[in-house]
Amino acid sequence: MNKPVIPLPAETAGAPATRRSADPADWRALFEQIGAGSSERERDRVLPFEAIGLLKEAGFGALRLAQADGGAGATFRQTYKLALDLAAADANVAHIFRNHFTVAEQYARRPSDEKSRAWQAEVAAGAIFGLASTEAGSNPAGGFAPDTKLDADGDGFRLNGVKYYSTGTLFADSMLVRAAAADGRVAAVIIPTRRAGIEIVDDWDGAGQRLTASGTTRFHNVRVEADEAVFDSPERGYGLAYSNTQAQLFLTTVVAGITRGALEDAIALVKRRKRSFYYAPVPTPADDPFLHQAVGQLAANAFAAEAVILAAAATLDRASDARDRGEDAEPLAAEAAKAAAQAKLVVDELALKSGSLLFETGGASATERAVNLDRHWRNARTIASHNPASYKAQAIGELLVKGTPLPAKGFF
Repeated sequence: MNKPVIPLPAETAGAPATRRSADPADWRALFEQIGAGSSERERDRVLPFEAIGLLKEAGFGALRLAQADGGAGATFRQTYKLALDLAAADANVAHIFRNHFTVAEQYARRPSDEKSRAWQAEVAAGAIFGLASTEAGSNPAGGFAPDTKLDADGDGFRLNGVKYYSTGTLFADSMLVRAAAADGRVAAVIIPTRRAGIEIVDDWDGAGQRLTASGTTRFHNVRVEADEAVFDSPERGYGLAYSNTQAQLFLTTVVAGITRGALEDAIALVKRRKRSFYYAPVPTPADDPFLHQAVGQLAANAFAAEAVILAAAATLDRASDARDRGEDAEPLAAEAAKAAAQAKLVVDELALKSGSLLFETGGASATERAVNLDRHWRNARTIASHNPASYKAQAIGELLVKGTPLPAKGFF
């Protein structure tokens, strides 16, 4: 399926973005504004540039930066709570920020050199990062050997290759690209999305998450400066043990938000229904105890999903705090990876059940494409498919029975 390259939005202004606290009340009106058009945007395939612009202006991407650095100083628990609230309003928009928070956490929140301080300043000004890591080729299980190449060119490099699953990059100011140097070392290359030679194609054709622009990015002899390539090391970025736990839990947080979104749509559907089922015990759907039961179960699913996310996020905070203090954080990071994996097993199932149970609150008309209620199940199913639950359950079981550590790389 070939789709045109989409023009990128204007670059983020250099002035600091509007600052908000990590208090959900401060974000409620903006999230409601974004959520008001989310169903129609997905149904009609309108890319959410406007919604992303509003969030950039409000400083959403700077939540994890310290207040002294222009952020909100939010914990992971606070950040994931807000991400869940946003996902309940629009799962596509929340998902777009997943890679941004990962890159900003690893390379900008606690800068170690002049370049990372510059990246931090960009985040504080409202800029967001995208990611181009996964390739369509077959990498060996348990490893990552990118075909995208980073070749020496004078005092810098040239980048060539093709990436798939470039979620959020179409909306981003800069992107992180995983590439291999001639000596086999793998680097995180962080460059502006508008640099010459970069081609971003909106060809994602999944059943769900249709507006995340999770498609192809091509690199044609792209210039990379020496300080824009950060090679993996045990202390930083992808070389850090369990560095991807944050990204995994963010995906599951979006799924939890979808669970609440299904609940909110069910409540609205029952309230607006005029006709009831032939065998209904009462003539008015809003008075039907069976519909009340369905809504109650949806509410319980959403409550449980959020509780699980916040508990898992608290384990991430413990690992992050220890790392910030300069302590050995790997045991805490391993515990956070276990919590995130367990959260996925529970939340994915709750969301998929809710996406189906939603239709028990309506008649056949609730399946009309114009209403677009099926988006909740489709979006949850698409995100849940990123990393099969069976692998997570098996790894957790082997850890508990045999003491085998969880994989320190990949999506743990």
